[in-house]
Amino acid sequence: MNMLSIRNISKSYGAIKALDDISFEVAAGEIFGLIGPDGAGKTSMFRILATLLLPDQGQAQIAGLDVVRDYKALRHRIGYMPGRFSLYQDLSVAENLEFFAAVFGTSIEANYRLIAPIYDQLKPFKNRRAGALSGGMKQKLALCCALIHKPDLLLLDEPGTGVDPVSRKEFWDMLRDLRNGGLTILVSTPYMDEAALCDRVALLQNGRIMAMDSPENITAAFSRPIFAARSADMYRLIQDLRAMPGIADAYAFGEFAHAVLDDPDIKTETLQTYLQQRGHEEIQLKAVEANIEDCFIELMKKETTHG
Repeated sequence: MNMLSIRNISKSYGAIKALDDISFEVAAGEIFGLIGPDGAGKTSMFRILATLLLPDQGQAQIAGLDVVRDYKALRHRIGYMPGRFSLYQDLSVAENLEFFAAVFGTSIEANYRLIAPIYDQLKPFKNRRAGALSGGMKQKLALCCALIHKPDLLLLDEPGTGVDPVSRKEFWDMLRDLRNGGLTILVSTPYMDEAALCDRVALLQNGRIMAMDSPENITAAFSRPIFAARSADMYRLIQDLRAMPGIADAYAFGEFAHAVLDDPDIKTETLQTYLQQRGHEEIQLKAVEANIEDCFIELMKKETTHG
């Protein structure tokens, strides 16, 4: 059963097309990720689903309700956590939660079981102003406020932005627990490592879906070998790798560069010799598996070539 069904949604701002004929479905009890950089169209899609923005064309349904026609009823069925912290900075943790519960005609006690694992971490700070919380604690409070009315669908627009890696990991552990409890979650993120934590993802760029599948199937479809390379001069390393026959592309990837091979016969020794001949020192080379970021870069280049 699908909790969310999107058909041919488009949205433009003047000459800028934020969403271009987008269609996808999210099954009940699934974590579905919209993965893409800033400007890809993620926030426009979330604002349409949160009934805050009208699409130019297309239709979206949540739990069988239309986001335009049934917007009043839908606002009680969805929990929305926007990218920017939007709670009341001058209210305490407890006051924010009480306020959002009252807005939806419920109480903290009525749905406490749902938020308990998250709110228990906030209890020591319940009298602290929301504006004085750390990034990770703000994130937890916003999640509690989005869940307090027990929604069918949770919309999380870039929840990890501005949050440290440890807090991001804790947050995703909470999302998996919520999913295991039956909640459907749609999450957007520019962090490619978070894509692997979703059940399925859509890779979004310039308002279009480039690929949609499980993270495992998307990476399995990447057929070319990849080497991770490092040397004392990373900028020159990438330029030299791009110039080597048999290498389709090379780009920075954390502390390493990834070299995508067109020629599967190129071995570690071949690369080592090539780089040594060009004066590179402290060379490190290893074969690696493609991840979501490699796939995204490859798909982006194809879009640019065919677009």
